[in-house]
Amino acid sequence: MPRMSRRTLLRSMAVGGAAVSVPGLLTACSSDPGDSDVSNAGKKLAPWPAHRPATGPEPDLAPTEDGVQAGYTSYPSDLVKSVTRTPGDGSTIRVMTVSFGTPPKPASQNHFWAAVEKALGVKIEYTIISQADYQKKMATVMAGDADALPDIINMFAGFTLPREAQFVQRRAQDLTPYLSGDAIADYPNLAGIPTHAWRDMGRIGGRIYGIPLERPLPGSTLWINQDMFADAGMTEGWTAEDFTSVARRGTRGRTYMLGAANGSLFGNAYHSAAHNAPQRWAVTKDGTFLPAAADERYKASIAFQTQLRRNGSYHPDATSISQIDLTTLYYNGTVGSMQDGFGAYLPKYRESKGKMSPAAALPYSVGGEPGGTVAARRSFGYTVLKQARKERIELLLRILDYLAAPFGSEEWELVHYGVEGVHFTRGEDGSPEPTELGEVENNTNLPLKYLAEGPQVLFVPGMPDAVRALHTWQRKVVPHAIRDASFGLQSATNNAQGATLKTFLDDTITGIIAGRLPLTEWDAAVKKWRSRGGDRMAEEYAEDYAANA
Repeated sequence: MPRMSRRTLLRSMAVGGAAVSVPGLLTACSSDPGDSDVSNAGKKLAPWPAHRPATGPEPDLAPTEDGVQAGYTSYPSDLVKSVTRTPGDGSTIRVMTVSFGTPPKPASQNHFWAAVEKALGVKIEYTIISQADYQKKMATVMAGDADALPDIINMFAGFTLPREAQFVQRRAQDLTPYLSGDAIADYPNLAGIPTHAWRDMGRIGGRIYGIPLERPLPGSTLWINQDMFADAGMTEGWTAEDFTSVARRGTRGRTYMLGAANGSLFGNAYHSAAHNAPQRWAVTKDGTFLPAAADERYKASIAFQTQLRRNGSYHPDATSISQIDLTTLYYNGTVGSMQDGFGAYLPKYRESKGKMSPAAALPYSVGGEPGGTVAARRSFGYTVLKQARKERIELLLRILDYLAAPFGSEEWELVHYGVEGVHFTRGEDGSPEPTELGEVENNTNLPLKYLAEGPQVLFVPGMPDAVRALHTWQRKVVPHAIRDASFGLQSATNNAQGATLKTFLDDTITGIIAGRLPLTEWDAAVKKWRSRGGDRMAEEYAEDYAANA
């Protein structure tokens, strides 16, 4: 059984993209009636930044237009240089991001921190906020003095921050003149961020205020212990009935085929997508927005999971266990599966240390219809800048341009692995392998990757077969990905009440699957959700969708 440190498990969550809703968080700026119009309807829309793909090593496995990632079965031998000059001017910049790691050593004792500062040409004062404290800290920052804002702020997508768009519109720098259209050419690595990431980040009031952190198309994924599922009878092309049988057959004693964490709705994202239910919002050809909650396929997925729970296939702590502790149970074989972000593939493969066989599950079919999969928001949060004079904004953008260097570049290697011989050595295939110091001084504990990052690729150091398996899986599921139609759009009601309304529905789903509520409660809950703001959100999203068309 692999021994997992808390730091390692937190890193797994960070890569996977664990999401948290914050229903009780701040109403910053709510007393100012002049900052409430964040809709794009009726506004002149800033053109998206002109995409210019980075030049670099050719992938071993080709990407596709519909969202399959480029795959690299080995590390590039000849790294390119993506930045021609030191971006900074020797000044000090203040930055703030979420963190899933442990607090880093101080800058004066941290070789990784020092190396990045030297490359960037600035001193970095870094406010690093743990995921558990992020919402509380953001409440203070968003409600505080504008002059006290950090220069660069990570707006993490794993939380629902009430009136977030209003805060950004009022306090952050409008980046439209710097990034819209061909203006982004001054920042080649930022220009390498694909348009889909900018679209899913969205505009505010027709303007561009942030820089997105691009993410792959697959979203919430059922990660299985492949050997356990195969031994229980899993085959490709399985049906919902097959899934039920495999889950029952493999559950015995203190081993459960299905694991779930508190807040995951028993892994509902995977099951609702397999039932081809909308993911939060669907849009019709005429632009009408329909909530997933009112779709019969969504209700059917809840009923399906309820039966799985009655069968005893779920771990008994599915409503209370943390994602961190669930990951431990997954690695040690107590549970045969868990829902996590697709981006969790890297720790899943590397940290299982050959003691188990992680794999992304294919969706099962329902009623003869091939199952769908969850399409992620292509922007895992975004970065905003404090309002400043033109020269200062340009400096900050040069810093972010460096951090957004593409895979296969010298800059990417420094930001992700540190200094060769200090933080990493080379494996047989040339891949960076962290040293003992690199396990402590790294991009998890000093999370520069949440300030800016280039397009992500499929790469698992030293594991070419894992890359091939993931690429094959993507080719099968990406064409069936189900996208939340509200991504990148504005709704005043969602900005103000979305977190609370989501929590209401989530609690109802959890209660039904756990057996505390009957399935008959669902329709009444949906009716109440619609009357309390759901129908208003549908109207507002439709209006913004039409404006963005």
